[in-house]
Amino acid sequence: MANSPQAKKRARQTERRTEVNKARRSRIRTFLRTVEEAITGGDSSVAKDALKAAQPELMRGVAKGVMHKNTAARKMSRLSSRVKALG
Repeated sequence: MANSPQAKKRARQTERRTEVNKARRSRIRTFLRTVEEAITGGDSSVAKDALKAAQPELMRGVAKGVMHKNTAARKMSRLSSRVKALG
């Protein structure tokens, strides 16, 4: 357990940061889920719109340190190829 004032402060900061990152990660997953649902629905225009909305959200997660750059790039690549296959 944290004993020094600095360690106590760091523990408080970590708790706050964890909550913020958890919310960001959840928001990203929601955007990705809407793209997935649009793809399974088979409507290409809805899927393209959902993908356009999801891309900046993914990149924001990378910028904030929630997700690794390559992970976001991989997800975008796979989703965009599936959306493109819809036609």
